[in-house]
Amino acid sequence: MKPLTEQEIRAAFVNCTKGEAKRLSVPRDLAESPWDDLDYLGWRDPQAPDRAYLVAELDGDLKALALRASPGAVGQSRRSMCTMCLTTHSGGVSLLVAPKAGRAGQQGNSVGAYICSDLACSLYVRGRRDAGIGARLHETITLEEKIARTVANLAAFIAKVTA
Repeated sequence: MKPLTEQEIRAAFVNCTKGEAKRLSVPRDLAESPWDDLDYLGWRDPQAPDRAYLVAELDGDLKALALRASPGAVGQSRRSMCTMCLTTHSGGVSLLVAPKAGRAGQQGNSVGAYICSDLACSLYVRGRRDAGIGARLHETITLEEKIARTVANLAAFIAKVTA
């Protein structure tokens, strides 16, 4: 992923108002992000732990989503699998819900997915972050194929939000 600026991130939000995008918390350490290892930039809001955000570049187009963790999802202790990167965690997967873009979102429609709570799917896939014993299932596909699968799962989720 190419390095992003705060302005690029705020302008990319598709499921919140411009005012909301202007007020949301953007990571202060963007320059230190491991851009070469990221398929998308994801973060939790430190002031509101139930809020999360992700930004991805798909087909040359930057899209950002505002997400909310479902009530009770933060800190669950059962083992769950992320639908993006297929990493299993004990308490490290949250149901994150995104309001749909446009009129559908204004009417209260949303889309949810079980995603790594720290939104670090790219780092788990590449082995840069460890989710513990048994977190990554043994697969015979290559790293490039795992990355492509994660990007495809992310693109499908974003497509549901923007449909």
